[in-house]
Order: sequence, then C-alpha cells, then structure tokens
Amino acid sequence: MPVKPIPDGYTSVAPYLFVDDGKAAIDFYKRAFGATDHGVILTPDGRVAHGELKIGDTVLRLCDSLPIFEPKAPRELGGTTVEIFLFVEDVDATVRRAKAAGATVQQEPTNEFWGDRLARLKDPFGHLWEVASRVEDLTPEEIGERAKARFAAPAPA
Repeated sequence: MPVKPIPDGYTSVAPYLFVDDGKAAIDFYKRAFGATDHGVILTPDGRVAHGELKIGDTVLRLCDSLPIFEPKAPRELGGTTVEIFLFVEDVDATVRRAKAAGATVQQEPTNEFWGDRLARLKDPFGHLWEVASRVEDLTPEEIGERAKARFAAPAPA
C-alpha cells in the first residue's frame, strides 16, 4: 500500500507552537482544551524537541525554543503576531477550564454578529487563542448586514 502524503488523523495545516516550557505547555493544553498526547521527543537534557497533541480534529505540534530553531517563544520575543482559532462544543465551559489551568481571559465569551459565541485567551506561554462555538447559522448576506450595522456604531467601551 502506498504511503499517504497526508497521514490519517492529520489536517493540511496545523499550528506549531514554540514555548519556553514544553512539558508545562503539554500539561496546560491537556487541562485547558482537553488535548490528548500523541507523542513527545525529548532532548538529552529533558526539553521537548517535538511534541504532538490532538485537540478536536487537529494535531497541535510544539517544542521548546531551542538554539537550533529560528522561531522563538512569544515571551522571548515580547509578543506574538498569531492568534489560534479553536472551535469547541461549549465556549463558556472551555474558558472556565482554561482560566483554571492558568490562561488569562482577554475577552469574556460574547455573542458576535457573525454567529459565534467567542472569547479571547492568552495562554501561560504567551500564545493568543480565540475560542468559539457557533450559536447561530447565518447567510453571508445576513452577516454583511450585521457587519454594516456593527461597524457603523461606536465601538463598545
């Protein structure tokens, strides 16, 4: 049987996070988002050279910031330019779990004009997450009308 270019259980695009404490990150993602462990390769000194977790239907890869890699952890850089979007069954319950695991809530769950209930979190490693549950199915036209109304109004305080 030929080798599949995209292995079963993997998606075409998946985040690869660089963190400053891979073992703690794996523990956090398990507690906060219900991730399951799919294998870890450690360096001789015990740091995470490569780890894979599954959250929902997506494999999340991560590793410690090691001198052999160009990318750095957000805390090393003083911020990040990426936000990870995660659909979940119950955004409110996920936010409570993530907060208990050590995340900082940057936006409490809010029903957004495009039909998602969405919250924004910062994990203990500096990565930003949008966590959402679809609460309303809308047509592109309905979303467009709501967007016009939303952006015509003053921004909420």
